[in-house]
Amino acid sequence: MTDCNITKITTEKAVTTISFNVASLTTDADMDTVSQQISDLIKNQKPKNILVDFTGVKFFSSQTLGILLGARKKLDAQKGNMLISGINPQLYRVFKITNLDKLFKFYPDAQSAIDDLKNTQKT
Repeated sequence: MTDCNITKITTEKAVTTISFNVASLTTDADMDTVSQQISDLIKNQKPKNILVDFTGVKFFSSQTLGILLGARKKLDAQKGNMLISGINPQLYRVFKITNLDKLFKFYPDAQSAIDDLKNTQKT
């Protein structure tokens, strides 16, 4: 488990979960740290499935979308999956407006995402 003031990264079975310890992901320095952590995670641990859990996050900058897109591209190259859970309706609207809702699968909570992933991998 990796833990810093901004993110908490845990791996359980085939799912690596990235959650946030802050309600706002807007500071450039914080976002640079998050970006570096996610890049290092994908490069060094090569996870098959990453779940980004936005539970408790109320605001994020457009840089967050860029980080997610970059991470998704790296995961795609490794034949991995990225899922998003716990996102509030206002933030989901940002994904919808930018058509990014078509690139990611969204779940109401982390457990729903994990359950769906388990079911998908059985078939």
